[in-house]
Amino acid sequence: MSTMTTISENPTAPAADPATAPATGLIGFIPVHVARALTLGGGLLTVASCFLAWTWTATFPGDLTFYGSPAGLQMQVLVAGLLTTLFALSAYDVKGTRWLTPAGADGAVKLAALAAFATAWYTVAAISIQLGGPVNLEPGGAVVAVATLLALVGALALPFERPATHPADPEDSGWDQFKHRAGNGWTSFKAAFAAPHAPRKLPPLPTSVEILIIAGVLAVALGVFTYGIGTEYDELFIGFLITAGLGFAAVNKSGLIQQATRLTGKHQNLTIAGAFTAAALFPFTQTDDQYATLGVYILIFATVALGLNIVVGLAGLLDLGYVAFLGVGAYAAALVSGAPTSPFGVHLPFWAAILVGAAASLVFGVLIGAPTLRLRGDYLAIVTLGFGEIFRIAVMNTDGTSGPDITNGSNGIASIPNLNFFGFDFGAEHTIAGFTIGRFANYFFLMLLIMAVVVLVFRRSGDSRIGRAWVAIREDETAALAMGINGFRVKLIAFALGAALAGLAGTVQAHVTYTVTPEQYLFAGPIPPNSAFLLAAVVLGGMGTMSGPLVGAALLFLIPNKLQFMGEYQLFAFGLALVLIMRFRPEGIIPNRRNQLEFHEKDETPATLAKAGA
Repeated sequence: MSTMTTISENPTAPAADPATAPATGLIGFIPVHVARALTLGGGLLTVASCFLAWTWTATFPGDLTFYGSPAGLQMQVLVAGLLTTLFALSAYDVKGTRWLTPAGADGAVKLAALAAFATAWYTVAAISIQLGGPVNLEPGGAVVAVATLLALVGALALPFERPATHPADPEDSGWDQFKHRAGNGWTSFKAAFAAPHAPRKLPPLPTSVEILIIAGVLAVALGVFTYGIGTEYDELFIGFLITAGLGFAAVNKSGLIQQATRLTGKHQNLTIAGAFTAAALFPFTQTDDQYATLGVYILIFATVALGLNIVVGLAGLLDLGYVAFLGVGAYAAALVSGAPTSPFGVHLPFWAAILVGAAASLVFGVLIGAPTLRLRGDYLAIVTLGFGEIFRIAVMNTDGTSGPDITNGSNGIASIPNLNFFGFDFGAEHTIAGFTIGRFANYFFLMLLIMAVVVLVFRRSGDSRIGRAWVAIREDETAALAMGINGFRVKLIAFALGAALAGLAGTVQAHVTYTVTPEQYLFAGPIPPNSAFLLAAVVLGGMGTMSGPLVGAALLFLIPNKLQFMGEYQLFAFGLALVLIMRFRPEGIIPNRRNQLEFHEKDETPATLAKAGA
C-alpha cells in the first residue's frame, strides 16, 4: 500500500488541515455576522431606493423621475433587491422564509446580490453616458449604487467550503505554475457560488396544493416571457437579460427549481396541459399584433427546433441542412394554396395543403436519408449541409429560364392567401370574450395546436422502443448494431419523422409570411430560422429534452430581434454570448440528466495529479 504526499505551493509553510481551517468568503476580512448584516441591509436599502427618483429628466427612457412609483429599469432592480432580501432573511432562519432556500441560502443570495448590482450599475452608467455625466443622477441613483455595492460585498464575504486543490509542481515553468494557480483560483471562485447542500425533499403535500404550485410556476413563466417580449426600448431589454439571467441562476441555486422540477415530473401531463394553457393566454395580454407577431414566429422556430431534436438530440445525427425541410413544406403548401404566382393554379383546403407540405418533406427526408445515413459523424454533416445548399440553389433556378417554371426563382411565391378553415378567416380580426384577436394571434393559436401535435409525437416516440433505439445509436452506434438494432432503418425513421415535422411548420410559415423565397432558407444568417440557429437552439436548450429546444428557440429568436440596435456588432455579441454559455453550461439550459453527468464528470473527481504528487 502506498501513501501519496502533497507538496505545498510554499515549501516552508506548514501544511494546513482543511478539516480545522475556518471557512472564509471571497472577501475574507469581513466577519460573518457583519457580512450577513451588510447583505440584508443592502437588500432592504436597494428595495427602498427603487421608490426614489434616479434622474431629474424624462429624457432617459422609462422616465425614472418619479418618487414612490418604480418604472422601467427600477422595476428590475426592485425584483433583484427583493430576491436578495428574501434570501438573506432565509439565511437568518426567519420564520416563513426557510422554504425559499431548500438547498441553502448563501449561493442564492450571492447571485441575487450580483443581479441587483449589475442591473443597478448598468442603469447608472447608462444615465451618465446618455445624459452627460453622473451629475444627472438624483439622490436615488446614488443610493441604489451604494446599496447594491454593500449587498454584493456582504454576500461575497459569506463563508463557503473551499474545494480541495492540488499544489503546483515546483518542477514546472513559471507560466505553468501561474496557470495552475489560476485554475485553483477559478475552482474556488465557482465553489463560492455553489449551493451549500442538495435541496431538501418536499414534504408530502395534498395534490391540490401541488397543482396550485405548478399553476403559480407557469403564471410566473408567462409573466416573465410577456414582460421580456414587450420591452419597448433597448436599455430595458438589456437590463431584463441581466436581471432574468442572474435571477434565474439565484433561484436555481436556492433549490426551488429542483423542487418545482420534481413536482412537474410527478404531474407531467398536467404540467404540459398547463403550459399550453398559459401559452394560449399570451395573445390576450397584448393590445395589438406587434408582439403576437414575435410570438407566432417563435412558435414556428420552436416547432422546427423540436423536430430537429429528434434527429440530433435523440438519434445523434448531425444535420446541418435541416432548414431545407422547412422550405420544402413551405413551398409545397404555397404551390397548392391558390397563390396567384403559383404555376399550378391549385387551391386546396388547408387540411389538404398541410398534408401536402408534411408529405413532401417526408419524401425528401427519405430520398436524402436513404443514400446518406450509412455515413457517420462529420461525413453525414457535410452531406446534409450540401443538401441544404442544393435545395436553395434548386428553387432559385426553377424560374422558367434556368430550369422548369415551378418556384419563380429568386422572386419566390408571393401573395399567398390567408387560411380559411371551415369559415374561420385567419387574416381577419375576431372578438373572443371581449378581446380582439388579430391576424397574427389567429396564427399563434394555430401554431400552438401544431406544436401540441409535435410535442405528442416527440413524447410518444421518445418513450417507445424506437426511441430507445435512437438513444442507443446516439450513445454508441457500434454497440447498438452488435445488440441487433437495425441502425439504418432506425436512423431513416428519425430523419424522415424530423423532416415531416419541419414541413408541418413550413406550411403555416408560408401563410404567415405571405411569401416564400430561397433567401429564407440559408445555412446561416442574421435572421432565424436557418440551420445554424436551429442547431444552436437544440444545443443551447438541451439536446434530447422536450422543453429545452423550446426555450432555446425562444431565446435565440427573441434576443437577436431585440439586439438590432447593435447593427453590425449584433452577431458578434450574440456569438460571444453563445460561446460563454457553452463554456460554462455545455449541457444546455434544461439538460438531459445523462448529458449533464457526462459534461460534469470531472467535477466529481479531483483534477489531474501533479507530477510531484503522483
